Amino acid sequence: MPQEISLPFWGGIRTITKRDAMLIKVTADNGLTGYAPGPAFGRALEEINTVIRSFLVGKDPLQWRQFRFQGSLDTSKTYYATEVALLDMAGKFEGCSISELMGGRVRSQLKLYGSAGMYMSAEKYAEEAAAIQAMGFSAYKMRPGLGPDDDLKTVELMRKTTGPDFGLMIDAHTWWRMGDKNYSEQVIHDLARAFRPHNPYWLEEPFNPEDHIAYKNLKDKNVITVATGEHEQEYEGFENLAQLRAADFLQMDVCCQGGFDMGLKVFDLAKNHDLKFAFHSWGTTLEVLAAAQLGACRSESVVEWLEYPCYSSPDSVGMYPFPLSDEILSEKLDIENGYLKLPPGPGLGIEINEEVIEKYPFIPGPWSFFHQSSPKRTIAVTGDHSVKWVKH
Repeated sequence: MPQEISLPFWGGIRTITKRDAMLIKVTADNGLTGYAPGPAFGRALEEINTVIRSFLVGKDPLQWRQFRFQGSLDTSKTYYATEVALLDMAGKFEGCSISELMGGRVRSQLKLYGSAGMYMSAEKYAEEAAAIQAMGFSAYKMRPGLGPDDDLKTVELMRKTTGPDFGLMIDAHTWWRMGDKNYSEQVIHDLARAFRPHNPYWLEEPFNPEDHIAYKNLKDKNVITVATGEHEQEYEGFENLAQLRAADFLQMDVCCQGGFDMGLKVFDLAKNHDLKFAFHSWGTTLEVLAAAQLGACRSESVVEWLEYPCYSSPDSVGMYPFPLSDEILSEKLDIENGYLKLPPGPGLGIEINEEVIEKYPFIPGPWSFFHQSSPKRTIAVTGDHSVKWVKH
């Protein structure tokens, strides 16, 4: 960041010093290259450059379906992120898109929601919601962090500002679970009931992600649509959520939680239990593009939403600035009326701009810190949002 960003919220203060991203590149002996977004933390870098590299060297990338990588759970998830680069390479060789390699594209565009909304007053949240709406998105996701009373005020004001038909998604991840200022289960149930007249699209991760029973108890009240899943570590976690009917939307970051094969399994899990799927995509436009290639393999009736993170720039509203997000692709994504149109090219469909590697060199260390007020402690954020990324 040009300067450290300090952002107060209900449980303390968060500071952001930089923003990390991972670009994975695989090269074949004929010079063909494949790219993928990866989980941006040091352990994954080490795994890719050692055990995963050793596994792949000498193999035919066109035989990727037959590869059987054996490793720990964490290393396997990193491998399946790397596999996206093999798919990009294979698609370029075959002259087809990744979605065609994965079983067939059934549509050419995906519905986006604009995702931003962090550490603001109620009035600023409402202002940003209206700006995201004006950009053509049909929904806006925000992170409430003002305390129960002001969180309700924020939802009320956003609805008043955007009108009755605009989607408002409330993501409680972290901000409602921070030390002694945790929102109790009763407070969350009361807030969900109070939100209902303002017709939020969903309430995301209000409880500890591992507490599936808490999610089921809220969903069974039938007062608000519930979304969760981006912190599930294994397929069995998604399966348990579906079998309990503990959520309405299953969420997943396919680049950090098991890759495209896992993504297809979770899509089908959602469909078989009359649930819906929404992508978690919290990084660069390369991550958005990779997720879109997989989402195009299922209809919108199953895979309804693709998250589009909105970063601030001189020309647009959003969170902190993160210019790498757009610059990592050689051309802008084609977004019209809130839908991402998939590019026609092979593999991922858009070439990578490798100039970002030297323009934005990696800076070691955590990229942000939560300074919790009670009990006092600092939590360093060292990796991606879709894995257990905090250390105490």
